[in-house]
Amino acid sequence: MEESFVFQGSDIRSLLSILQWWAFNVTVIIVNKWIFQKLDFKFPLCVSSVHFICSAIGGYVVIKVLKLKPLITVDPEDRWRRIFPMSFVFCINIVLGNVSLRYIPVSFMQTIKSFTPATTVVLQWLVWRKYFDWRIWASLVPIVGGILLTSVTELSFNMFGFCAALFGCLATSTKTILAESLLHGYKFDSINTVYYMAPFATMILALPALLLEGNGILEWFGTHPYPWSALIIIFSSGVLAFCLNFSIFYVIHSTTAVTFNVAGNLKVAVAVLVSWLIFRNPISYLNSVGCAVTLVGCTFYGYVRHMLSQQPPVPGTPRTPRTPRTPRSKMELLPLVNDKLEDKV
Repeated sequence: MEESFVFQGSDIRSLLSILQWWAFNVTVIIVNKWIFQKLDFKFPLCVSSVHFICSAIGGYVVIKVLKLKPLITVDPEDRWRRIFPMSFVFCINIVLGNVSLRYIPVSFMQTIKSFTPATTVVLQWLVWRKYFDWRIWASLVPIVGGILLTSVTELSFNMFGFCAALFGCLATSTKTILAESLLHGYKFDSINTVYYMAPFATMILALPALLLEGNGILEWFGTHPYPWSALIIIFSSGVLAFCLNFSIFYVIHSTTAVTFNVAGNLKVAVAVLVSWLIFRNPISYLNSVGCAVTLVGCTFYGYVRHMLSQQPPVPGTPRTPRTPRTPRSKMELLPLVNDKLEDKV
């Protein structure tokens, strides 16, 4: 009886962790789209800078003030040699995501983001010469097919927004891959990752945002009927972006990899539904079919990866997902974070 109660308590905790992750993730996406579309604040670099500033402050408060997570010490030299390149890619990833939200609907943007597994595998194969089981390649077919169907039938298609979202997938994949090669020896959690990367990302983006968007922001501030209320919403999106990273830390410790993968794909479906209810962007029948095929393909890809990870390696054959065929240095290449942290905003 006691074991059953513990089991139920664990299930409830996992469910709550997934629900709060969904809530923060979908809210961040919707609020960002609201900022670009309803507030007419068409400055994605500035919005990204606000996110990085809030994340840097939030990481400092959580680790240094509240001491909810122990600080993972990183050598000063490694901060510039290893973390700075990661921060640069991290910065590009967030900026491209916000740029795509300005030009294309949330439903289309979220579907394209589901292309990340395919770009990750292809980059690892082309650049890092990693081998993958044929089942991994087969699982990418419905993902690619669904993306193509969705793109062809998208009624609000915008080439610039599409390219931004697609290159955002490449940036996400590059960030994940570089985490293994640049930051070996440091097993970061999501909060320590934000603590170290957000200040660098702020430093990288602040000047371009000021030079490219500064005059436009001043003009918007002078013409908007309620600028201070709008600024509260903009800075609230930054706070929510940090809370999203914190929620990821909680959810990965409460669920399994398979559960996280399925929940992540269902989260995309929830984001698409909520965005349609709020913004009423037109979605054709074939477009919804393409989105569904992509999500099913992502779920199948996660299942295949999980099944292959459970199999013992066969002597004389290359190991498959996420393991380099040959080390790039004398040290073993350890991942920066858990595999389940690829959906960070």
